[in-house]
Amino acid sequence: MNARVKALMSAQWGLVTRRQAMVEGGMAGHQIDTLVRSGVWVAVRRGVYAEASYVAVLTSSLQRRVLADRAASLRIAAPHSLSHHSSAHLQQLEVLRERLPSTHVGRPGIVGSHLRHGVKHHLAPYRREQVIEVDGVPALDGPRTCLDIAREHGYLQGLVAADSVLRSGSSRADLERAAAAMTHWPHVTVVRDVVVSASPLTDSIAESLGRDFVTELGYGVPQPQFGLTADGRTVWCDLRLGRHFFEIDGRWKLRPAAAGGFSVTTPEDTLWEEKLRQDFVTGFKTGVSRLTWDDFFGGQRARALERCRREFLDTCARFGTDISDLAQFRPRHPKPRSVVRRGPVLPQWSP
Repeated sequence: MNARVKALMSAQWGLVTRRQAMVEGGMAGHQIDTLVRSGVWVAVRRGVYAEASYVAVLTSSLQRRVLADRAASLRIAAPHSLSHHSSAHLQQLEVLRERLPSTHVGRPGIVGSHLRHGVKHHLAPYRREQVIEVDGVPALDGPRTCLDIAREHGYLQGLVAADSVLRSGSSRADLERAAAAMTHWPHVTVVRDVVVSASPLTDSIAESLGRDFVTELGYGVPQPQFGLTADGRTVWCDLRLGRHFFEIDGRWKLRPAAAGGFSVTTPEDTLWEEKLRQDFVTGFKTGVSRLTWDDFFGGQRARALERCRREFLDTCARFGTDISDLAQFRPRHPKPRSVVRRGPVLPQWSP
């Protein structure tokens, strides 16, 4: 592998196409084949290669997906931008997974949307100002991306993506501008529902799913991040409906940070602190329901809805729904939002 090929790979996240290696890098076809047969190079996609040692350090599904999307993009000669989930992954937006992952690209001027060799080419036009560059790759911006996901995969997928876009700094006005061009597009009613329902206050995918879940109970839209403060302690509850709170639990809260979780103490201490936290919240004559990821899907969703409906109505029967007495215990400021500074999704390739 000569210096010209190394330069190409350095500029393309460790990737090079067969054509580039031969035409621009001066390599012969048999040299490329030898590198692949010997295991020094691997084919990320037909005709697109990377060093096996580089691919081996990509441990997350997100990194592998982004590399596959980038490899597919290199094979498309016509102008295009990554879109839908491919754009969301590149921007590290939090989204629900596709059932059948594909590379998504926007192709101005093509006739009809079509899927070819694992790449979905989308017809829907976009404005030049909606294209951003992420680590050297053109992609549709966050507001357009989340609304495309809504049209492609439905309300819940779109809501999760839109919440993530708002958390990342976009505004509802940005969503409205992106939706304005979709007036007569297929599934535009889903887009409108997502724009109205999206919230920047959820902290995770699970909380977005929880907000949709609690709304399905039929007693109104829950308020996210409701704070209570007293005796030198402030607690922020995930979702509030009347005097009842819905808390989203996950194992990552118990898993130590060194193992990829959020806990900075032992699981025992984390559980004890959560017990004290719930005692504090219910001390205001409120009720609490606890939800997990599995409660949002499949047959368990119906059972969880029935349980939460029962618990919510019990709280209403005991304490009513008026929260005017809690006004004196509300924090003076909204919940502090942590600023997440993300680096490139893929590590830098070096020869």
